[in-house]
Amino acid sequence: MTSTSAPTPAAPNRSRRVIAISLAVIAAIAVGFFVFASLYAEWLWYDQLGYTSVLLTEWLARTIMFVVGFLGMAVPVWLAIQLAYRLRPVYVRLSSQLDRYQEVVEPLRRLAMWGIPIFFGFFAGFAASAQWETTALWLNGVSTDTTDPQFGMDTGFYLFGLPFYSGLLGFASAVVLVSLLVTALVSYLYGSVRIGQRELRISKPARIQLAVIAGLYLLLQAASLFMDRFRTLITPGERITGASYTTVNATIPGLTILSIVAVLVAILFFVTAIIGRWRYPLIATALLVITSIVVGVAYPWIVNTVQVRPNQLALESEYYQRNIDATQAAFGIDGLEKTDYDAVTDAEAGQLRSDAETTASIRIMDPAIIQPTIRQLQQYRQYYRFQDPLDVDRYQIDGQSQDTIVSVREVNTNSLGDAASWQNTSLVYTHGYGMVVAKGNERTADGDPVFIESGIPAAGFLSESDFQPRVYFGENSPLYSIVGAPASTAPIELDYPSGADGGSETKTTFDGDGGPSIGNIFNRLIYALKFQSEQILFSDYVNEESQILYDRDPKLRVQKVAPYLTLDSDPYPSVVDGRIVWIVDGYTTSDQYPYSTATSMGQAIEDANNPLPRIALDNVNYIRNSVKATVDAYDGSVTLYAWDEEDPLLQAWQNVFPTTLESVSEMSGDLMSHVRYPTDLFKVQRAMLGVYHVDDAQSFYQRDNAWSTPADPQNPDVNQPPYYLTMQMPGQSAPSYSMFTSFIPQSTGTDSRNVLMGYLAVDSDAGAQDGVKGEDYGKLRLLEITANTTIPGPGQVQNTFDSDPAISSQINLLRQGQSEVLNGNLLTLPVGGGLLYVQPVFVQASSGTQLPQLRKVLVAFGNEVAFEDTLNEALNALFGGESGANAGDEEVAPVEPGTETPDGETPAPTVPAADYQAALEDARQALQDRQTALQGGDWAEYGEADQRLTDAINRLLELEGEGEGE
Repeated sequence: MTSTSAPTPAAPNRSRRVIAISLAVIAAIAVGFFVFASLYAEWLWYDQLGYTSVLLTEWLARTIMFVVGFLGMAVPVWLAIQLAYRLRPVYVRLSSQLDRYQEVVEPLRRLAMWGIPIFFGFFAGFAASAQWETTALWLNGVSTDTTDPQFGMDTGFYLFGLPFYSGLLGFASAVVLVSLLVTALVSYLYGSVRIGQRELRISKPARIQLAVIAGLYLLLQAASLFMDRFRTLITPGERITGASYTTVNATIPGLTILSIVAVLVAILFFVTAIIGRWRYPLIATALLVITSIVVGVAYPWIVNTVQVRPNQLALESEYYQRNIDATQAAFGIDGLEKTDYDAVTDAEAGQLRSDAETTASIRIMDPAIIQPTIRQLQQYRQYYRFQDPLDVDRYQIDGQSQDTIVSVREVNTNSLGDAASWQNTSLVYTHGYGMVVAKGNERTADGDPVFIESGIPAAGFLSESDFQPRVYFGENSPLYSIVGAPASTAPIELDYPSGADGGSETKTTFDGDGGPSIGNIFNRLIYALKFQSEQILFSDYVNEESQILYDRDPKLRVQKVAPYLTLDSDPYPSVVDGRIVWIVDGYTTSDQYPYSTATSMGQAIEDANNPLPRIALDNVNYIRNSVKATVDAYDGSVTLYAWDEEDPLLQAWQNVFPTTLESVSEMSGDLMSHVRYPTDLFKVQRAMLGVYHVDDAQSFYQRDNAWSTPADPQNPDVNQPPYYLTMQMPGQSAPSYSMFTSFIPQSTGTDSRNVLMGYLAVDSDAGAQDGVKGEDYGKLRLLEITANTTIPGPGQVQNTFDSDPAISSQINLLRQGQSEVLNGNLLTLPVGGGLLYVQPVFVQASSGTQLPQLRKVLVAFGNEVAFEDTLNEALNALFGGESGANAGDEEVAPVEPGTETPDGETPAPTVPAADYQAALEDARQALQDRQTALQGGDWAEYGEADQRLTDAINRLLELEGEGEGE
């Protein structure tokens, strides 16, 4: 008999374990360093800008909220698991199935008892962290001295308190519900709860724990039902937002009853924890469900069906009025000044004499069209670009306010092509140069803008005052640039092309404080990791004075230092006190204002100039332009001004960030002169005024006078944009810089009517006095067109322009060859006692180099239209040969494309004028005859007219050829 020794157990491979642990530690260190690098880079950015208090406040608030959320979920869940396990019965007969469950669970029990609470705790912590703004507003909320008409609560309760209390109750309910579920699970696994032989057996400890948790859950539901009474004031209903007759007389009492019943049921669960009888709380729970159906659904339905619908106006009028008043106050349209406007439609000679100042300022240069022209004439190099569409502003020139089209010349490293090396994109092409300013109401002889500030180096009225032309911070700046160097170092940044035809280059070195320092190796490493660019770490051009500029978009910079603001979609550049600054409008918004109807902000601000807006808080029922911000285009410094210091939301945020905002009194007069009423706020207000321009409940109920914004004449899928003009509204003593829009009836399909119903203006001039807003700034004026007058709307006028035979023939002539016709912005102006429409017409090449140039101007008044080379000529033709006023292009003598004008003089035409005019009239008549024949179905006449039109066009081309030959 032989025996063999047992095999020696394999010794653990310590080297593998050490390697695995080492790799895990290295990976953790690497991940931790990347996280640290990201956070440290943020700190450096905020520190350089002087807003570390914002970052620290947000970090601290998020951290505290995460800890509170984590502990608030993890601790109760852990306690529930521990109690259920420790109070399990020691000796109990389990089923074979539960035995198998325990065999699987027991090895993982310790991990699960800690892992489950941590798992839920992390989810709760992140959810709570995301609600730091809600908590901050609750802690720092202010009273508004305005009470709601139903409960008499201060509206600050709805803006600051209700969102927090609702979130807190929801969080607490989730904690208790999870605790109840894990308690039931552990109790079942370990025999405290047994199901068998049609019997449910629960041990005394488990009964107490389950009953107490269930009672707590019902108490929370009672509190939630009680809070729902207040939420009815911000809940959309059938016709209005807020409590209506049915809500006040059925829903709110029902919620009160349900909350009381829920408290009683909770008490019964607590009693069950003591006496051990489940029958009473279970029966009470069933009664609670039945009660919720009866008083929460059935009774309100009966009241609404039997009592309200047959007498809706009589019973709901009070609540409609509440909704009207609250909505107008929440959107700032309660101060609307309404005027009945009995517009005339007959055009007579001299009719515009009293509106001479307005007609002289009519903008004929469309910022949405002439960007290619600005680019061709002012870009100079492929590494520059202009924003599209351009912006509008106004400047004081020789003591007169001049409406202008403006844009800055930004650097565009994406167009460098083969020259796009790291050194060029990061160190050389660092900034744009100069501001381009053109008059909005004038044109050159060949249809180009009239520049009053342009060129490289900059020249014009702004350069005379020696402003800083360099643009390091803009809407299209590079991802990052590295700038700065010792004074003894030769400049490497391209400033601008210079010399003959820009043949040489001028270099510069940034000397401001615009970004975090990367003068030490550690900061260079941080940003090399952030931008994943090793060149930052190894480049010899990075020195002890180097700064890195990034996050350079003005909106992004303002959003980071003021995270509570919703920003206007249209920042615009202005030269203020010798610096180019971006002016950004900031809004405080809410969806919690009682009785105010909410609107989609994204849909309200969408139009032809802003087709795809994205808004963080889209549905809003309260908005204020609470902050005006400026971003210096040279050094990126951000300044926030508390524009609406009475706004309760801004007051609360000032308590959160007490050192970030400056008072309006700190604004210079020069900055004040460029502040304007914000575009997006005006769009939201006009969206609400479509329904809420009425003041009484009956009109609101009947909806017989609801309006909508006209579709853009060139793009019927989106709204027509509002526009800024210096104009004198009826009732004003002098022209002022304002923004305008019009209204047509609210209808759809074949029943729609494109006629004017209202005309809205808002005074956008804040004045030019240091720290003092203009008295009329923000005043809304509405002209309501009287019912006995039919004024065509923008769509109808555009259709008239497009279908008029005489105009169509001239448009067709403009389209001859490789030309394309572009219709500019269709402006509506209340002048001459009626409504005047003005539309510039541009012509550009259909392919290749496109240079839109103003060739014609369309005007309409009543049923009369005119189409001439200049606005001044068009107005005179429209108003009996003499309008009585002069437009800004009065002195322009247009020339045909390609005609040279030496010394600014227009040569006499070489084509016989009489022959050309005769051929043109033949073409117009033939086009009209052809259209008439088409409508009447006379195809023989149609063919004859078509042949005459072809002959007339050929004759015109021959005459033009003869002119070129001569």
